Amino acid sequence: MLATLPVMAHSTDGVPQPDPAAAGFEDPEYRTGVVDLLGALAYGELTAFERLAEDAKMAPTLLDKAALAAMASAELAHFSALRDYLAGRGVDAYEAMEPFRGTFDRFHEHTTPADWPEGLVKAYVGDGLAADFYREVAAYLDGATRELILATLADTGHSQFVVDRVRESITTTPAVAGRLALWGRRLVGEALTQAQSVVAERDALSTLLAGGVDRPGMDLAAIGRMFARLTENHAVRMARLGLSS
Repeated sequence: MLATLPVMAHSTDGVPQPDPAAAGFEDPEYRTGVVDLLGALAYGELTAFERLAEDAKMAPTLLDKAALAAMASAELAHFSALRDYLAGRGVDAYEAMEPFRGTFDRFHEHTTPADWPEGLVKAYVGDGLAADFYREVAAYLDGATRELILATLADTGHSQFVVDRVRESITTTPAVAGRLALWGRRLVGEALTQAQSVVAERDALSTLLAGGVDRPGMDLAAIGRMFARLTENHAVRMARLGLSS
């Protein structure tokens, strides 16, 4: 059942505006889409923890190992927050994550880093691209879910560590830049392919993006512009790393 009264948000000029998710979490169609989105995000955070912990084995120094372990710990904390949020709404997070295991696992199988610099680029570029996608979608969600997603994706301060280490690698061994640039292009290609596949295969996610009578969404043109912005942001990240996109 739709909520009787829409939740109101406030614009910067103080004029009340309808919340983007006026239908509320009680709307079954909206609920299903949000559960899918949070299930995908939760599994992404869980696999990010696993991947970073594994990549820490390639760290050249104890300081680097500890830094990557801290990044992994942050990902696990984000997963726990998502799991608890879903549980608080009567949703089994593990069931919500299950449909996305294949997609995420395939992505990681196809993008296993060969060494320490490749692992760092993947952590920075891959996670950044995913974060951009979820932030785009969060703009169309209810306030509580939007705040949870934005908090989950907040930069914990580790990104600068990655940028510094990759730039150091390039300075020490300039020839590695070309290989890492190709690696970055491969990562974004794989990630965008998987993201488009998930949206196409999951009707609830497609509906969530499209919006409804009481809730704004994105048409095909807007979705196209969103993916264009994701690509542009990727180019900015690659430039920060000292690599061409």
